Amino acid sequence: MKAEIITIGDELLIGQTIDTNSAWIGAELSRLGFEVTQITSIPDRRERILKMLNEVTGRCDVVLITGGLGPTSDDITKQTLCEFFNTTLITNQEVLGMIELMFQRRNLPMNENNRRQADVPASCRVLFNATGTAPGMWFEKGGTIFISMPGVPLEMKYIMKEHVLPELGKRFRSRIILHKNIMTYGTYEAKLAELLEVFESQLPSNIKLAYLPSLGIIKLRLTASGNNQNELSRQINEQVQKLYKTIPQYIYGEDEETMEMAVGRILKEKKLTVCTAESCTGGMIAHLITSVPGSSAYYKGSVIAYDNSVKTDILKVKKSTLNKYGAVSREVVEEMAQGALYIMNCNIAVATTGIAGPDGGSPAKPVGTLWIAVASANGIKSEKYQFIHDRETNIKHFSTAALNMLRLAAVSE
Repeated sequence: MKAEIITIGDELLIGQTIDTNSAWIGAELSRLGFEVTQITSIPDRRERILKMLNEVTGRCDVVLITGGLGPTSDDITKQTLCEFFNTTLITNQEVLGMIELMFQRRNLPMNENNRRQADVPASCRVLFNATGTAPGMWFEKGGTIFISMPGVPLEMKYIMKEHVLPELGKRFRSRIILHKNIMTYGTYEAKLAELLEVFESQLPSNIKLAYLPSLGIIKLRLTASGNNQNELSRQINEQVQKLYKTIPQYIYGEDEETMEMAVGRILKEKKLTVCTAESCTGGMIAHLITSVPGSSAYYKGSVIAYDNSVKTDILKVKKSTLNKYGAVSREVVEEMAQGALYIMNCNIAVATTGIAGPDGGSPAKPVGTLWIAVASANGIKSEKYQFIHDRETNIKHFSTAALNMLRLAAVSE
């Protein structure tokens, strides 16, 4: 079973809107056992839409289309679909009633553009949309199913969940595809591939391994395909256990667990509290920790010690330490962590100091230099890191590295 995704809209091509629809649709289709063979973004141009529709006809089972169904003059998808399927627009009275009721409930006036949203190609099966004014449309031609939906993510997802996925699930009962993600941190992709060379060579023929790196984190995705879900689950779990035995030092979580989620899980399990003292990360670590629901159970607070006076006055870093070693040093970051641990009375404190860039570096301490310290009643540990990216990326790397050190410290508490 093969599927393709087509997204329509000039805003996608000029970078004004990020295409999140394709990722979501692809994941849902994969769960049904479809192989997504191509994702294409095209402009709001009649000739480009027709060309793309002609190309995909017959080469895949299902085509999912999003975008171009709005009420304005640049939304031309419906008219172009009429041309492609040799039909005309008609007013669907049920859709029109839904639109009128929606405007009445919101106490808004309707105009002709809104009414035209109820116009649909006569040959399509209408997919009703309770979250917006544009319905979805289901066509079939040349052995291919075409499904056109609004580009608004909320509306697209409603139509997919309520209409498209249930129907595709009934029509296409074939192989099952299962995915399992293992989240790793602490090494680079080439090294990880080297460590997993034997593991990968021994995988069953129906299981594939993919490496998906992002900002220091490498997601290992195991994909199993077959006809028996229980057997596939057993096979996947067996390979996961092998991964834990092969690279235990790098695995921090599973599925879509972020580093901050993993930290929170461990802190809650161990009933530990944490605080942060941040210089170069500017509160990013605190933001990540508190982005996890329930973080109030383990997070106490933060000191954003960007200026040296805050380091000395609040965190009680010695001026002599700053003068002798500089703000970006092991000695300073350790005193920052110890100060935060004391003033916030928590179990673990993590501190950062470094040079995010683009300037401020020196030959001895170039841009991207980072010191992290983690302090607890069991003592203090500090490490130096060196990154080579732009300011924004460096700060993200700094924060992830600090969270990982915090995670490891919490595990050992």
